[in-house]
Amino acid sequence: MYPTTKKGIAKYSRVAVESGVGGATPHRLVQMLFQGALDKIAAAKGHVERQQFDKKSENISWGISIIGGLRNSLDLEVGGEIAANLDALYEYMSRRLMEANRLNDVAILNEVSTLLNEIKEAWDAIPEGYRDSLRPRDSAARAAAI
Repeated sequence: MYPTTKKGIAKYSRVAVESGVGGATPHRLVQMLFQGALDKIAAAKGHVERQQFDKKSENISWGISIIGGLRNSLDLEVGGEIAANLDALYEYMSRRLMEANRLNDVAILNEVSTLLNEIKEAWDAIPEGYRDSLRPRDSAARAAAI
């Protein structure tokens, strides 16, 4: 692919994400965060396989930032045990991503992707009627980080 084509695709992707954030519900914003983290981890895996370690590190850093956004959106007082468990899981995933970055370990990236996918699937399964009542803190700002 030509460099100008890559730049055009990247710019189009950014505009599409920014457009989606503007009118998105809090539920949709969290879905976008999950997908963004999964996309960054998948890109990092490809960069490890191609030995593009600078790009791998950049994508893992993005993934860690997005997981940090998910973690910061938790309301530990209202969410009780579920929120506390998610907080610990997000912290674990961030540590594992740092380790994957240090070791160039695709297996760890796969582990974190599997964990994120499981949480995303549960989030996606929330019935429509309950989605409007979800209000993650600062979710629009978090989704903008994608």
